[in-house]
Amino acid sequence: MSIEFNDRGKYFTDIVSKTAVNAVIQTTTHRIEGAIHVRLDERVKDELDRAELFLPVTQAKVFAVDGTVLFQAEFMTISRSQIVWVIPSDDATGSKG
Repeated sequence: MSIEFNDRGKYFTDIVSKTAVNAVIQTTTHRIEGAIHVRLDERVKDELDRAELFLPVTQAKVFAVDGTVLFQAEFMTISRSQIVWVIPSDDATGSKG
């Protein structure tokens, strides 16, 4: 990690600050719940629109169609080409009203 200071005391670093956002991710075959990490002052959509091939997810749980947990992992990546939709968990109520 490198840290550089300018003459006014402002510092610059290679570290990118991000906020964890809990989300439900539907791929072509599975539902995944976990945290995606979004840069400060950006939206979930901005993170999804990045050019990287994979989306990192932490605290991930992969669910089968019947709702049983197939896998759990502290960290996994999801191929962005396989993502159908993403809902931040705060927006996912699960109600049909």
